[in-house]
Amino acid sequence: MERKTDDYVDHPPEDTLNTLDTDPDQGLSEAEAARRLERFGPNEIQEREEPLWHRVFRRFWGPIPWMIEVAALLSALVQKWEDFAIILVMLLVNALLDFFQEHRALNALKALKQGLQGEAIVLRSGQYRALPFRELVPGDIIRLKIGNVVPADVQLLDGDYLLLDQSALTGESLPVSKKTGAVAYANTIVKQGEMRAVVVNTGMHTNFSSVVSLVSRASLKERSHFQKMVMQIGNFLILITLALVLLIVMVALFRHEPLLEIARFALVLTVAAIPVALPAVLSVTMAVGAINLARRKAIVSHLTAIEELAGVDVLCSDKTGTLTRNEMQVADPILLPGQSEPDLFLCAALASRLENRDPIELPIFRYLDEHYPDVDWRSYQQRSFTPFDPVRKRTEAVVSRADDRFLVAKGATQVLLEMTELDEARVAEVNRQVDALAAKGYRTIAVGRRRDGEPLELLGLIPLYDPPREDSREVIEEMQRNGVVVKMVTGDNLAIAREIGGLLGLEQRTIRSAQLSGAASNELLALVEALTTAIYRRLKGGVPFKEARRFASEVMEEVGRLYDTRLLEREFLHTHESAIVEMIEEVDIFAEVVPEDKYRIIDTLQKGDHIVAMTGDGVNDAPALKKADCGFAVANATDAARAAADIVLTAPGLSVINEAIRQARITFARMKSYATFRIAETLRIILFMTVSIIVFDFYPITALMIILLALLNDIPILTIAYDHTRVHNAPLRWNMRELLTVSSVLGLTGVVSSFLLFFVLQEHGVSEDMIRSLLFLKLIVAGHSTLYVTRAEGWFWERPWPSPLLMVATFGTEILGTLIAVYGVMITPVGWAYAAWIWLYALAWFFVNDVIKVLTYRMLRREGAVD
Repeated sequence: MERKTDDYVDHPPEDTLNTLDTDPDQGLSEAEAARRLERFGPNEIQEREEPLWHRVFRRFWGPIPWMIEVAALLSALVQKWEDFAIILVMLLVNALLDFFQEHRALNALKALKQGLQGEAIVLRSGQYRALPFRELVPGDIIRLKIGNVVPADVQLLDGDYLLLDQSALTGESLPVSKKTGAVAYANTIVKQGEMRAVVVNTGMHTNFSSVVSLVSRASLKERSHFQKMVMQIGNFLILITLALVLLIVMVALFRHEPLLEIARFALVLTVAAIPVALPAVLSVTMAVGAINLARRKAIVSHLTAIEELAGVDVLCSDKTGTLTRNEMQVADPILLPGQSEPDLFLCAALASRLENRDPIELPIFRYLDEHYPDVDWRSYQQRSFTPFDPVRKRTEAVVSRADDRFLVAKGATQVLLEMTELDEARVAEVNRQVDALAAKGYRTIAVGRRRDGEPLELLGLIPLYDPPREDSREVIEEMQRNGVVVKMVTGDNLAIAREIGGLLGLEQRTIRSAQLSGAASNELLALVEALTTAIYRRLKGGVPFKEARRFASEVMEEVGRLYDTRLLEREFLHTHESAIVEMIEEVDIFAEVVPEDKYRIIDTLQKGDHIVAMTGDGVNDAPALKKADCGFAVANATDAARAAADIVLTAPGLSVINEAIRQARITFARMKSYATFRIAETLRIILFMTVSIIVFDFYPITALMIILLALLNDIPILTIAYDHTRVHNAPLRWNMRELLTVSSVLGLTGVVSSFLLFFVLQEHGVSEDMIRSLLFLKLIVAGHSTLYVTRAEGWFWERPWPSPLLMVATFGTEILGTLIAVYGVMITPVGWAYAAWIWLYALAWFFVNDVIKVLTYRMLRREGAVD
């Protein structure tokens, strides 16, 4: 009984009923339905939810968490409870920030599951009754009518027709007509009509479940570039820390120093090397960016999306409802000779019903009210009305006003032409006009009128299209100026996609879904086609045409079975991946795509080292939104799209995306500034301490000073999240070579400045305790000064200047550190004279550091290490 839904397409309903062993007049018995529910499971999306304990636990797993946890453990072992408390608070704050942001995000599978909730009218044991969607089983007979959500994959049994909105599932902008024998898929919406249907597949066996499986697969996407960067910084500092701590321990043991002292200073060095606040500061920086976006009607579900958005160089956008309004609009109508536009739209409106809210008919009423408000169509009465159906392909109505009575019709042009008595030349001209409109992607409706005893009079043609949003073209142009390539990915047909793409300013390099999915097997198909053609030509001479054609088709099928096309396609994809990436890079518009195609396009671009953003609004967009590095769900998106997206837009249009990119690049610059500062400062302290201990047998700062440095350095630096930064006009990425080179050079420069001060103080006979206090003050003042060096690649005085909040926080802690050193709070006092000299010394090195930074960036640019 278990078959794919597509196996029932064009399958006679009688055979389907026999296959499913169900009676169309009685339905299933309760006992049989219970057995099938046990066999097939509930009609719902099954999900595997990550346990709460696992979500919490993984926040404490990884190189930087390990370093922090080891430091906390060592602090507890040597009973340094103040150190232990500070380190533990930093660890918990970072974990809770990350957990809270993830908790805010909706779970995509839960939202998709909700798409199947509701009740259906089901025939059981000869009686119709309402049952929850989840209780449906294959073989159930159900009724579908206007407004219903199709609860499972079904085959239509009887009734006039159904007009189904499949846009959320396929991306098609227009409803699709279905008649007896056709298959309707789960989660589509009935816009018109009423029919009975038999359920053929439920739950995870529906076509809708393929979207769910793609979302599940996309949920397993790799770590973000931000997470990879934090891991690389952690690994870099871990290696240095382990090497230097091991070196210190070996030297201390060789000198026969007390074991407790060795452990103590090993701990101090470890704490100094760990960027305890790095993840927290970067998370807060991104959170501030998320708050700024929220003010502009963009809700961030995943913080790392902000960092990813800064590097986005390709935006794949759905068309229907995203770049366009998802609201049909009348284009320039075409009138036949002797006809008027008011008459054309009057008759079109009279052949419609406003209360049906048909998306094809609503724009006709709007056009009539806006352009011809004096035409009183409401004064006419519909004496009879025949709705559209897939067989007749037209609507008809008999209308009257006073003594005037006539028939109006609208529908497929070919159908109405057959009802007229136009000459062949006129018919050919009308068909040519329809073909021209179709080539531009327009849906064309013909309108006619007939009075008693006369043939149908064709009045003209009304072209319809889904127009772009007012801001879409401007948004795309701005993205292109900012280095982002925009690609349209739509389920609509090629002509519509190309026409809308032209209106939006996209280049016309276009490809169909079939070309995309078949790219890998083109060579095989060409071979099979050549073989079939050869056989066909040989047989054509002596065998009847139909038999030759049938035999050729059988040969093609046999060759297809003999050579596993899918296997060859996988091998082709593996060996020609770079060629496929290049092909997708060159295409601007992808038409007639399905969810799997959107997912494949995103995946292929990512394999080509692109950072990809995706916009969409439907269930069909959810897998691609989840797979993308940054997924945008536009206003009025489905729950599934919102849950899968990283950023949810709450205002119509896409203009906020450019603001989001701008905010992301600002946030990225802030994070880069802090990361460079933090690595440089860590290297300054760890290298200075290691060399001092090993070479000079001198402990330059105490454990208490290390804790004070950690507090005075990291906590105020949170204000970097509010700093002013330059907005780059090109995508930004983490360049670890650049980051580590610049920060290492600045770190080594700091070590040199510290040793120079140390030698000068020793030369002047300053006591060791006084030297430690002065070095502590120098590390505080020079450390925060370094932030003003790292916040930009150019000279420190270039705009934009630092934010007032950053300056208050950094200078405030420098002054606090100065007061601690001057008055000797828990350390040896230095007095104001020495403090003034330290400030002048740090200021001089500040200028030296800025020169070295600029020269380092120039060197890296010459070597091609900086974009």
